[in-house]
Amino acid sequence: MIQQFFRQVFLHSAGHTYSNLARLFLRLFTGVMFLQLCIRQMLNFDVLAPSFSGVLGMSAQGTMAMLLAIELLCAAFIILGLLTRFAVLPPLVIMIIAEEILMGQATVSNQLFSFQPGYPVMFIGIFAFFLLAGPGKISLDYVIAAYLTDTREDNEILEEA
Repeated sequence: MIQQFFRQVFLHSAGHTYSNLARLFLRLFTGVMFLQLCIRQMLNFDVLAPSFSGVLGMSAQGTMAMLLAIELLCAAFIILGLLTRFAVLPPLVIMIIAEEILMGQATVSNQLFSFQPGYPVMFIGIFAFFLLAGPGKISLDYVIAAYLTDTREDNEILEEA
């Protein structure tokens, strides 16, 4: 009886993984966390923008607005699972820069990113996972790929006939 229970719990669980559901959960969790970080920065835009440095010849406010737009768009794409491998690249770079700032200057970083050291590393790890593993089957990427694959197969069948 006990052996049957352990066999059912461990062997059945090992053979029937829920990796696509786990990727969906991780994608939704990460996207919502990144989205709330972006919204928090939007709400404190007037406080954060002056401490931000301009990039590419833009003002501090312009750079901050561009950063927030990228974060917002990428968070939405990650949640939907649309172009996920491309959508994690900008946030990955942003988090690498955030971690460098956090490790270098604790006073500026707390005002700028409003989180403690370690959070960017968490995001870096999750974004690297999605870069390598992809979004899974429960995503728009998979639906689009399945549609394009079916369309090509239908066209090949029509051309052969």
